[in-house]
Amino acid sequence: MAEIIKKLAGQTALYGLSSILPRFLNYALVPLHTALYSTNQYGIITEMYAYVAFLVILLTYGMETAYFRFTNKEGSEESLVFGTIIRSIATTSLIFIATAIFFQQGIADWLKYPNHSEYVVWFAIIIGLDAISAIPLARLRHQNKPLRFASINLSSVVVNVALNFFFLGYCMTSYQAGETNFIIDALYNPEIGVGYVFISNLAASVFKILMSLPTFYGIKLTFNLSLLKKLLIYGSPLLIAGLAGIVNETLDRILLKYLLFDTLGELEAMSQLGIYGACYKLSIIITLFIQAFRYAAEPFFFAQAKNKDAPEVYANVMNYFVAVCGLIFLGVTLYLDIIKFFIPNPEYWVGLKVVPILLLANICLGIYFNQSIWYKMTDKTKYGAYIAIGGAIITIVLNVILIPILGYMGSAWTTLVVYALMVISSYLLGQRHFPVPYNLKKVGSYLALALVLFYLGTWMQNEYGFQYLIATFAVLLFVGFVYWSEIKMTKTITNES
Repeated sequence: MAEIIKKLAGQTALYGLSSILPRFLNYALVPLHTALYSTNQYGIITEMYAYVAFLVILLTYGMETAYFRFTNKEGSEESLVFGTIIRSIATTSLIFIATAIFFQQGIADWLKYPNHSEYVVWFAIIIGLDAISAIPLARLRHQNKPLRFASINLSSVVVNVALNFFFLGYCMTSYQAGETNFIIDALYNPEIGVGYVFISNLAASVFKILMSLPTFYGIKLTFNLSLLKKLLIYGSPLLIAGLAGIVNETLDRILLKYLLFDTLGELEAMSQLGIYGACYKLSIIITLFIQAFRYAAEPFFFAQAKNKDAPEVYANVMNYFVAVCGLIFLGVTLYLDIIKFFIPNPEYWVGLKVVPILLLANICLGIYFNQSIWYKMTDKTKYGAYIAIGGAIITIVLNVILIPILGYMGSAWTTLVVYALMVISSYLLGQRHFPVPYNLKKVGSYLALALVLFYLGTWMQNEYGFQYLIATFAVLLFVGFVYWSEIKMTKTITNES
């Protein structure tokens, strides 16, 4: 058991490096963007990337997980599965890009950016290319090639970050300071504004797809229609669940604009969106950890399916996962006075109160991802769709009710409530169809201790000062408790055996 957990930890570290480093570099753009753009301008960036999240899920339609599932089935031919999926996704992505280009002005009018139909074209290409590249990257994960996976992700992000710093950090700041030269005159147009963020992303997406081409070397991209039907049957509930999940994750950033537009006006509504979007990024550490864990855990969980001790493995993984999340939660919330400088513009700091709420919401999302193995393993993905759809309905209802009253705080509380309800419903259903002996007492104690230390630590910091001393003590106390708890469990298992 211990060796299996260590293997997952090692894979999480490898995939963590390959996913955390690129995403961290992307998040490094937040200080640049928030320093140079006003809150309402950053609201445009926040909104456009919320749409991207929806459309990438739509264009991959559950095929990543379907690829892992069908390549691990006995007697399956990996190259046939890969070829069928990639040809299908390439076809639908190209149709999507062509359609967006044809209707670009109408879409821009609907988005309330009538003078920027080019945004529609740029993002259509970004989304289409990212959907296509998702499958060769999934193949690298299946083949346990994290270094190759990392090189593709990292290099494309480097392109994106470098172009952002070139256009914004160099060209924009030089132009605003009245310092120009032939490079700035040739490549920079101040009227494009936030569009340079999107142009940089477009170049990175093109670079990523080019870097992914060697993944196709040496295989025939065969296509099997009957196999595609099976893949679509398996993946369609995941598509529905994915879309519903994205509703839970990002719809608030779309609704904020439209629900506050009439009461606050366009400028203030976009400012609220920008503040919320920037402060949401301060939960990045848990988000990055969950992303790294997800990349490693999905193929790992499927690989453990034939192990008779698989349920116990899944239960123990949950213990360690929640412990790490609790540690990250305390580290971010109790050192928020330092971490807030990640957003250098004080105009955004008014939204820092959403950070603890969103961190807890993301922990619940990570727990739900851990639990989701039961419906993926039993091919009952429809239950994942039911849970996500239920969450999406609650997300819409609560956001519509709370945003006009509480603004972005309503969105934050909605996110936490929805993810918590999804955890509960998934656990209850999972115990009926694929029982996993989760240690609820241990998981609950880790979460409860993290919350108690957060509230006590915050109160003591406000009451007595000594912020960093109190924060460090609270973090060490949590680590000590987890260590004692896990050592105690290990001794118990050893004595029983």
